[in-house]
Amino acid sequence: MGKLNGKVAVVTGAGKGIGAGIAAALAAEGAAVTVNYAHDAATADTVVETIRKNAGRAIAVKADVSRPDDVAALFALTREAFGPVDILVNNAGVFRFGPLESITVAEFHRHFDTNVLGTLLASQEFANQREADGGNIINITSVGVSFAQPNASLYTSTKTAQVGLTRTLSVELAPRGIRVNAIAAGLADTEGVRATGLIGTDAERALVAQIPLGRIGVPEDIGPVAAFLASDDARWITGDTLFATGGQY
Repeated sequence: MGKLNGKVAVVTGAGKGIGAGIAAALAAEGAAVTVNYAHDAATADTVVETIRKNAGRAIAVKADVSRPDDVAALFALTREAFGPVDILVNNAGVFRFGPLESITVAEFHRHFDTNVLGTLLASQEFANQREADGGNIINITSVGVSFAQPNASLYTSTKTAQVGLTRTLSVELAPRGIRVNAIAAGLADTEGVRATGLIGTDAERALVAQIPLGRIGVPEDIGPVAAFLASDDARWITGDTLFATGGQY
């Protein structure tokens, strides 16, 4: 019997990478999962197919988390398929690294609209459900919130904001039995990281040298952490940021 049997989960940005790993882990523990994506329907459909092949329940829903109407539709379609949402994982995010002088207003809004506003809108929609007493919100942030990294001011600012939202919402929503936590994920081998050209370089080897467990992560390292936080095993944990970094933190 899975730890999340009978639960319904929405995982934003779950078409690939860490989000896909989390969706699979929640489904493996018995949750019905909505795999949210913004652009690539094919990858999201693959995640859904894999979950279904493993006897899980899942659907894919396209939605831009920075748009209120899209977020409302995401929850409405989930409710139509499975019922009200018990678990929300705010994973959708963008990143682009560059020096201060390269930051544009458009890039600022791209980062904050997805990473911060998206987290806020989805959390608001979750809390506005009529049945939203009890349940869990899990925000996916980054190990980068724990140290200063050049050329990452935009991305790190958004991830730090997510930590602040986690702490504040955990207090605000606690009277309703809603727990709010965050996972600060370390460097992981995802499609997005591979697109930067990092994997296989001296820079990757230098980063691995800073990780006590001797490797970068994979999405399957983060999924079980999210499943734990969403389960009753973590019933006394709220407002916390759990670092899943192979010891880098």
